[in-house]
Amino acid sequence: MEGTDGSPPPSLCIVRATEFFPRLNMEKEDAELEVPYQELAGEFVLYLGRTDDGILSLSTYRIFILKNSTNSETSVPLGLIEGLQIRDLFHLIINCKDASTVKCSFETAEQCAEWLRRIQLCVGVPETLESLFAFPFHSYMSDAINMQSEAYNSPEYLERLQRAKRADDDFMSEVVRLGFDLNGTWRISKTNEEFKLCPSYPQRLLVPACISDDMLYEVAKFRGSRRLPAVVWRHKKSGAVIARCSQPEVGWFGWRNNTDEQLLKALSEACAFDRGEQMRRQSQSINTTGRRMTPSESTPSSTDGSHEEVTMDEVQKVLIVDARSYASAVTNRARGGGCECIEYYPSAEIEFMNLGNIHVIRRSFQALRQLCASPADSQNWLGSLEKTFWLQHLSGLLAATITVCHAIEKKGRPVLVHCSDGWDRTPQIVATAQLCLDPYYRTVEGFRVLVEREWLSFGHKFSDRCGHGPGSDELNERCPVFLQWLDLVHQIH
Repeated sequence: MEGTDGSPPPSLCIVRATEFFPRLNMEKEDAELEVPYQELAGEFVLYLGRTDDGILSLSTYRIFILKNSTNSETSVPLGLIEGLQIRDLFHLIINCKDASTVKCSFETAEQCAEWLRRIQLCVGVPETLESLFAFPFHSYMSDAINMQSEAYNSPEYLERLQRAKRADDDFMSEVVRLGFDLNGTWRISKTNEEFKLCPSYPQRLLVPACISDDMLYEVAKFRGSRRLPAVVWRHKKSGAVIARCSQPEVGWFGWRNNTDEQLLKALSEACAFDRGEQMRRQSQSINTTGRRMTPSESTPSSTDGSHEEVTMDEVQKVLIVDARSYASAVTNRARGGGCECIEYYPSAEIEFMNLGNIHVIRRSFQALRQLCASPADSQNWLGSLEKTFWLQHLSGLLAATITVCHAIEKKGRPVLVHCSDGWDRTPQIVATAQLCLDPYYRTVEGFRVLVEREWLSFGHKFSDRCGHGPGSDELNERCPVFLQWLDLVHQIH
């Protein structure tokens, strides 16, 4: 109960952001210096000093460099920093995870070494999740909005805080926009609401209406990391869908799963039924306009001679796009994985895309970074670029995307995409295909929806791949998968 003065009850503890994330004091090298930018909510400047050509600031969120000679500003988030080094005593080199390099020069070697020490204390793998800047930002931003602070109470910040609340709205909006028929062909399964079906999948999944939740659990047991086939996109005209999953756990003994086979068959039949329903509705629409339908346009009758309407169009085989090479897929059988034995899946065909795994891409990116750090006028620079194989890997991703787009757009076939685990090469192919097929995703809002669904909701391992989450010390798990995809988007654009 509330107090007589309207205050909260004594048992209700209200914790302010300053109690969770106390403000930190700033250390200045010069008392006359002022912070040259507006801090974000929850951001505190730790050190403020001078370079030989401007001002350098280190906060709980970023490094900010202001150069007087060029009047340029550089802001580097701490999570983007991969390494630091000193060159020629006076130059501090900041190497970033996106292959960019930032250089600061100081008047003395002691000052350069001190700034190296300061920054090293603030970067690296965080010990706890709460130490990531997103948490103090959200906490201070929430307090500012509740207290109606003019400093941060703007529509832009308010929009950022409301993103999490819009996840379900985005999902339902996409279901409606893409024309999924939830009254016959498809259904939304909520069996993963507590993430017990698959911890790395979203809470709501689109599946054929004939597939029950119990069947989904059986399929999840047969797929790597329980990442079962789930539909993510539908072609509005043909009804063909794009689905994604992980590899089947076939193993050396060639295990099979009848429910998994039924699910893939249900995907192809659902798309055929979807097309048939569209044709029937179009026929009805034409008929209501007063135009007489010809026998060839009429809805076909059932095979037993009755006059019951049959809305099933020709069933197209599901195209399974395996991002790996055939040799790699077979090798994975030794670890309990593998690929679909096509004789068990008469309603599907499989194609292998021969894309490199995270270790291949990591080596290619390291070679590319070394090349970018070399002088621009070095001999045979383009030849050295070719030897990194970075562009070849992008070409392979684009070829896989074209395979998906051709099957969907030209042939009207449903496509199922997977690699080994379904969270690296799979989102690259699926997201790029949707960019090419659907102009909505080429808008700012659509691109946000695409990234949040294919990369966040479906569990790309950002923490391990980028090394900015607790427990992400394993260097063998690092790989610029998302950065590679952004480069591919840039190349298409």
